[in-house]
Parts: sequence; C-alpha cells; structure tokens
Amino acid sequence: MATSEQTEPTLFLRKATGLVRGWSVRDATIYACLSTNVVTLGLYEISFASAFPKSQLITSIIISGVWVSFLVIAYAGLVVTIPRAGGDYVWQSRILGSGIGFVMAATGWWFILWLWAPIYGNILSAELFEPLWATLGYPGQAAWFGTHTGIFVVCLITIALAGVLVSLGMAGYARIQKWCFGGGLVGFAVIVVLLLSFSHHSFVSSFNFEAHKIFGLSNAYAATTSGAAKLGYTAPALGFGPLGPTLLLVPMMLFYLLWPNWGTTLYGEVRGASDFRRVFTGMFAGLWITVLLSIAFLLLFAKTFGWAFYQDANALSANLKGVLPIWPYPVLLAGWLVHNAAFQVVLILLMSLWFFGWVGTLFLSSTRVIFAAAFDRVLPDRAAQVSEKRRVPVASLVLMLLPAAGLSALYAYSTTFATYTLDATLVIAVTYLFSAIAVVILPWRKPEMWRASPASRMKIAGVPIVPVAGVVTIGLIGFSLYEWLSNDLYAVNKPSSLVYMACMYVLAIGIYVTARVVRRRQGVDLALINKEIPVE
Repeated sequence: MATSEQTEPTLFLRKATGLVRGWSVRDATIYACLSTNVVTLGLYEISFASAFPKSQLITSIIISGVWVSFLVIAYAGLVVTIPRAGGDYVWQSRILGSGIGFVMAATGWWFILWLWAPIYGNILSAELFEPLWATLGYPGQAAWFGTHTGIFVVCLITIALAGVLVSLGMAGYARIQKWCFGGGLVGFAVIVVLLLSFSHHSFVSSFNFEAHKIFGLSNAYAATTSGAAKLGYTAPALGFGPLGPTLLLVPMMLFYLLWPNWGTTLYGEVRGASDFRRVFTGMFAGLWITVLLSIAFLLLFAKTFGWAFYQDANALSANLKGVLPIWPYPVLLAGWLVHNAAFQVVLILLMSLWFFGWVGTLFLSSTRVIFAAAFDRVLPDRAAQVSEKRRVPVASLVLMLLPAAGLSALYAYSTTFATYTLDATLVIAVTYLFSAIAVVILPWRKPEMWRASPASRMKIAGVPIVPVAGVVTIGLIGFSLYEWLSNDLYAVNKPSSLVYMACMYVLAIGIYVTARVVRRRQGVDLALINKEIPVE
C-alpha cells in the first residue's frame, strides 16, 4: 500500500517550481522599457507611418501610451492575484480553463515567437551591421546583409545571442540589461546633444557630403524630397491633426508600444510581485519612458533633419525606393553631423546596446510559459526541469532555439514564408485579449481569489479599477484586431499569413488534446489544474 501511494501521480510535476526570485522590481522596469524599446522597435516601426499620410505621429504615440496604460493596470492586477511564472498561461488556465489557457499561451508565447527571430534579425541588420559596414567604407558588404544568406546568418546570430543571455539566468540577464540600458541612454544623450547643437542647414550639407562619400550619391537630400514627390507622398505637418486618421495609426504604434507587460510571465521570479503599486509602477514607467523618448527623438528629428525630409526618407524606404541603398537609420544620419568615421562607428556601437539589452526578450519570457505548462503536466516533464546553478529551464529554452533556427532558414530563403511573420503581433494581441477577458470576469468567476487579491482593493469612487481597465483593454485590442484584419495598409491580413496563424492554433489544440488523453491514462486529470496554483 505504501508503494502504491508513493507512485501515485501528482497534479503538478513536483511540490515547488524550483525557480527563485532573482529580480527586483527595478529589473522588471528596465525589462519593460527594453521590451517596448524606442530604438529597436520604435524607430523601425515609426518609419512605416507614411502609410497613413493624414495621421499625426506624435499624437498617435500619446494616445497609444494612454490606452496601453489600461493594459498595464489590468496586467498588474493579474500579476498580484497570481504572481507565478507563466503569466498569461497561468491566469487564463485558472480563470478561463486549462484548455483555453494552453492554446492561447502556446500560440502567443511559444509558436509565434519562433517567427520573431527573423524580425529581431532584420533589426540587427538594419541598425548595426548595415550602417556599421557602410561607415567603415564597405557599402557592398553592407548590402550583403540583405541577401538570402545574409538574412539567415544574422538570424542565427540573433538566436545565439538570445540563447546565451537567457542561459545566464535571471540574475545574470539583469546585470547585462542594466549595463546595456545605461549605455543606450548615454548614446541617446549624445544624439540629443548632436541634434541640438547643429542646424538644419548643417545637416543638409552633412547628409549630402556623407551620402556622396560612402555611396557615391550626388545631392542626396534633394533627391529624397523629389523622390517622395514622384511617389505622390506629402508629409503631414508636425502638430495636431484630425483625430480620426490619427486613431488609425494607433494599431501600427502598438507594434512597439504593446509590450510593457512582456515581463509578466517572469513575475514568479520577481521580488515584490504581490505589491500592486510596485508592479504597476514598473510596467507603467517602462511604457512612458519609451513614449517620452519617442517624442523627444521625433521633435529633434524635426528640428535638425527637417520633419518633411524625415518622413520623405521613410516613405521612400518603406516603398523600396530609398535614395540610400540601406535603411535611413536616424542614428546613422545623426552621426553624419560629425565627419569622423571613428566617432560614427562608436555612436552606432553605443546605440546597438539597445539591441543587445533587448535581444534576450526574444526567448526569456517564452521559456517561462513553456515551463509553466510542463509543470502543470501539459507538456513533457523535462521542459519543467531547471538547472541547479542558474535556475534556467534549459529544455524550454531548446524548444525555442531549434524551431526558431529552422523557421529562420525558411524565412531567409522563401519569400512566401517570410510573409507569415506579418501576424506576429496579431497573435500575441489575441492572447492579451483573453487575459483582459479573464481579469474582467475574475470577480465573478473566482470570487474568493479576487477578494484575496491586492487588486480588489484598488478602487476609485468605490469602483474596482482593474476589471474596468480590462474592459478598456478589450476595446483597444478589439479595435486593433479589426483594423489589422480589415485594412490592407497594416500589411498583416494576407491570406497565407492568416492560414499559418490558424495552423498554429490547430497545433496547440492537438497538443493539449493529446496531453489530456496521455495524462488521463497516467491517472492525472488536467482539468483540475485550474483549481490549483503552483507553489514557487
């Protein structure tokens, strides 16, 4: 009888997760700021705003920041209610049901992140390798990074970097991101000084000089403005315009401003995760630091580059008709104000710290979702094993690394497959939508859990703010999903991309159904996991 009791399977893999709280809320704040990332995601995404020529860019960023702030409130409420590693998966499986939780989390935090590897790789190429090689006097080598093999090599470098950083463990990664964030802010300050010190006239002459020296182009500034005119593009004036067209730019700005909660899957390893104000402040500060830096960048670009020129250069690049043979990276353009290659190289390298502090976000958050699902016995047990020294779920990391490398090869060498990445944001937004629904129904679905949560005590005029924030978040994501799926200007509603997205959901459903059958034969009922919360 004793032997039988010892071998009887348990609901969870073991009594405790084995993870440790290796981060402070400050570490989580830096992670939130790097996840939204004004340089790697912000500058890149802003360059496509020309698709909405009647929209006001700065206004749309402010509106997006305000709207996403409600998402921060909703997610802070979920974190303090169930402060466990796994984030969306744990909350949705406990509030909405184990099947919904796994399917949403597997697609939004596991499968789709394989396709983010090429996105990160493209940014590494556009913001480091191409401008660096061009500055060093090798424009031909810079162009190589846009070839099929160049894209694949950069993707592999990106995957390797992310894997190494995640393998350092939470404490090790925290140190790296702190130094990268600090160095990145120094680079930002240098650019601020440059753009404040030089006039628009100085920039025009510097741009023409460097474009001719590096790429052999003549009168590149005038060619940019005339090229935009031939394209039929007219840049909107900098200011406040009609609200309707500007609102249409919000779903595009979400491609970089939707991620202040990216670290919430890690809050089982963050000290102070049960304190609503500290959790909220961390994500809120990360979001608004990015918003304010974005506005500062754009105002300085308008002052020194010229607002129309900056928009014209982006419009030409977005339509593959750029005067420069590489993306007009604003950091590169700012560096051209000083005619010294060594200075320009140092500035590019300094600003690349924004990427190196950010690249670990590619896999770090996802490994905890895979870990949590394995700890709940939905995935094989090995995915929930953690290394003794650094408390890293190594098998979960491998489940991110290997598929990402394989799909990066398909992305690099297949134009058709490359379009599948278009829904990379949409799929994650759907996962967020279900968490917003979960936080809205939490007081009714799990009343005891809600009453015990610090979030239930956050009220304004007697009204709990967390469920209300969930409703506003549903509005944000619902509006964005509608626009993404119905408006071709966002370029995310191609049939092939949507079919790929649907296949990922089918795969997740298949894995969950298989796990239910296998675990039932082993004497484990996975439906019971939504009644229990794992111990950290």
